[in-house]
Amino acid sequence: MKQIIATLSFILAFSLAAFPQKQVRKDLRDGNNDYTKEKYTEAEIAYRKALQSNARSTDAAYNLGNSLYKQSKFPEAAEQYQAAVSDEKDSGRIAATWHNIGNVFMNGKDYQKSIDAYKQALRKNPFDDETRYNLALAQQLLENQKNNDKNKDQNKDKNKDQDKKDQQQNKDQNKDQQQNKDQQQQQKQDQQMSQQNAEQMLDAMLQNERDTQEKVKAQQVQQQKQRKTDKNW
Repeated sequence: MKQIIATLSFILAFSLAAFPQKQVRKDLRDGNNDYTKEKYTEAEIAYRKALQSNARSTDAAYNLGNSLYKQSKFPEAAEQYQAAVSDEKDSGRIAATWHNIGNVFMNGKDYQKSIDAYKQALRKNPFDDETRYNLALAQQLLENQKNNDKNKDQNKDKNKDQDKKDQQQNKDQNKDQQQNKDQQQQQKQDQQMSQQNAEQMLDAMLQNERDTQEKVKAQQVQQQKQRKTDKNW
């Protein structure tokens, strides 16, 4: 992926407000020396001291933002850049500050805000090729981000639809299984009833046969008695 162009040159000039300028200049010089030696933590301390002497020093705020940026303290850097640009009058410095604000948002992947910042920088310096490059890159990354979000939403919807489909299939399968179970139970009950009916019919037939045999025996006994009674003397 293409990298953003980060131009973080510190400001050498000094504010002219009515504050203890001697201490401010010393702290700025110390901070600038540490910054050029890539001692960004020491530079941060020196710039903060300058701001203690002159809280409205745009030079100290801007350079402090740079030292924080180099330490990847992006939210704090953005805060200092915003403070610097709000009081700055020079168009070139304003453009440079907005450029760096755009870089902060780029590192945070807040591409829309970085686009807005780069546009602010180009309004003050339309011929800055680095800012135009970063603006184009931010626009491209924002488009990619939107497409990725769209694909994620589509996949999320597909997964929801598939989950609903799976749930319905499971519901239908459970319903079919229950129906089969009910049918098997009914068939078993029917078989049991048929067997009971068959046993009852057999018992009835046997009882009827026994009754018939008893009747036959009773008739035979009766006939024998009559024969004895009807015997001729």
